[in-house]
Amino acid sequence: MDETGLKSLLQHLPVSWWEADRELRVIDSGGGAFDDTRTAQRFLDTVTDQWQALDPSQATDLSQARGASRATDTSRGTDTPRATDDRKAGDHWRTGDHSRTGNHWRARFDGRVFDVNWPLDPARQDRLRGIAVEVTPEPATEPATEPATESASAPGPEPTPPPAPAPASPPATTTRRYDAFADLAPAAAFIRDPDGRYVWANHAYAHLYGTTPEHVIGKDVRQVDAPADADRVLALDQEVLARGKPVRHTLTYHRSDGTTGHAAGHRFPVHEGTQTCVAGIYIDISDHTRALHQRQQAEENLYALRDHSGLPCALISAGGRILQASAAAAELLQTRLSDLVGRRAHTLLAPAPDLPALRRSWHALIARRSRRVETSTVLVDGRGRQRRAQLHLTTVGRGPSRAASVWAVITHQSLAHEPHPPLTASQVRILSLLAAGRSNAEIATSLRLSRQTVDYHLSRLRDLLNAPTRCALVARAYVLGILAPQSWPPRSATAGHPQSAT
Repeated sequence: MDETGLKSLLQHLPVSWWEADRELRVIDSGGGAFDDTRTAQRFLDTVTDQWQALDPSQATDLSQARGASRATDTSRGTDTPRATDDRKAGDHWRTGDHSRTGNHWRARFDGRVFDVNWPLDPARQDRLRGIAVEVTPEPATEPATEPATESASAPGPEPTPPPAPAPASPPATTTRRYDAFADLAPAAAFIRDPDGRYVWANHAYAHLYGTTPEHVIGKDVRQVDAPADADRVLALDQEVLARGKPVRHTLTYHRSDGTTGHAAGHRFPVHEGTQTCVAGIYIDISDHTRALHQRQQAEENLYALRDHSGLPCALISAGGRILQASAAAAELLQTRLSDLVGRRAHTLLAPAPDLPALRRSWHALIARRSRRVETSTVLVDGRGRQRRAQLHLTTVGRGPSRAASVWAVITHQSLAHEPHPPLTASQVRILSLLAAGRSNAEIATSLRLSRQTVDYHLSRLRDLLNAPTRCALVARAYVLGILAPQSWPPRSATAGHPQSAT
């Protein structure tokens, strides 16, 4: 983890870190313990006073450094650079020569107790670094220092007298904020020693195994995981310890009921006392993985149905572009599948009287006013020939106001033919009555036309449909999709009602 990542992590923890110059003036600070640099400076001043109280031999150097800092701050402002000959305090801090307990002690600030490490080695030439972690005060009677009085900050050789005993500590049941967050966080977390024994685990981690943290902490990983899983876990632990860097991965584990779960997260080294342990933070992604697997299976089934059913079908976006298509659709339209995908769907439609109705149906589908539409249309293939097809349109996607795409499936298709002028309504009615077995006279009587007008229409239809006889004319009307093949009495393939002739 680089320095930026470390600072971001500390920003959410009850920690304060700082960098100060040789005059003990805060240059940079962070962490979640304090909100601003001014509080961090007050904390550093308090820590300095308390450190002097615990180690009076260093009082002169620190008092000189702080006195010079405050005098200059008063005359020039806190942001003004200054030159000083007083280098003793800075030189003293760089040496890190402390005989008590190194650079670590406990201090109190604004009623809160912190474990202080200052200065941290190695120190930069012009900066001193320190860190303090807020801890739970123990109810023991060991002396804890209070903030120094204002007179302690004045220059002088006299050490600051020890502060009065601290007020009563909070109840022992009070826990650190970090511990509470970690213990009750939804992400599963644990710490194991190098031998694979659990040092700590939170509730979410224990829940993965259907138990509680008390039944996990202190156990060996071989007592929690199956043998094969335990070997893999220990190998990954050793890899993390050897590399000394975090590792992100996805793992498979087995629950107590025998089912398999999946988790994703990080594993990284941490220091626990005198040994380096392995910590991990994971999120259970079993439901997510199962959903992805089910979706993958559904897509595979859909693709198999699309490619092997023999049905011409295509997935069309809301904007009218073909997103997917079956091989049967490409064969029907006499084009390559790669040329069909990405094409605008309206370029495959021939001008026909029912085209405006198809467009209205399409807009109703996209606007979710309709879920399914069954209609008829005339398609144009790659050779310019036309054929009438029965079209089934179904919306895909569950958006609140707009469908994402539409599946188009062709179930019935006519014979491909060269384009011909569209038939009039009278011509379609004559073909319907002719297919029903009516004579010319009966057709004329039914339509209230003269016998000569009916003869003219039949002659014209034979020329348009290239049919030499009455029987051939009826057959051509069916194979070209003019008459609906599944209705009786005969009617137009574009008729909107079963009892309608056209």
